[in-house]
Amino acid sequence: MPYLQLDVCGHYPADTKRTLAGRLAETYAETMAMDIRRISIAIRELGEAGLWRIVDGEPVPAHVLMCDIRRGRDAELRLRLAQQLVAICAATLGIDEHRLNVEFTQHAGDEMYHPMLGGFSPEWADSSEQDAPG
Repeated sequence: MPYLQLDVCGHYPADTKRTLAGRLAETYAETMAMDIRRISIAIRELGEAGLWRIVDGEPVPAHVLMCDIRRGRDAELRLRLAQQLVAICAATLGIDEHRLNVEFTQHAGDEMYHPMLGGFSPEWADSSEQDAPG
């Protein structure tokens, strides 16, 4: 945990996606006090006409960032994280921040298994867990 899944219209070079993944992971880890090794990021390129939203009665290209996160994070913290992630995506990919929605799904620690880190996630993981399994 967590899993960030970005669905975007268009295609981007591998180096751009790698940079984006690194920036998203660093921001998430810092903001949520999370062990960065637990973060997984998917960037799904749906093509130029792959995702739409209706704005002023017309379909327009859109983007969505799904964030599976730890259960119990307060709304203010999620808002701050969403704003930071949107800004990173807009700056790195050159997309309109008003066309990117962020959606959160919350999970308990025992709903994410990490073999490399010793099993289920602790209920509240933080940066102090860097050397501890679990």
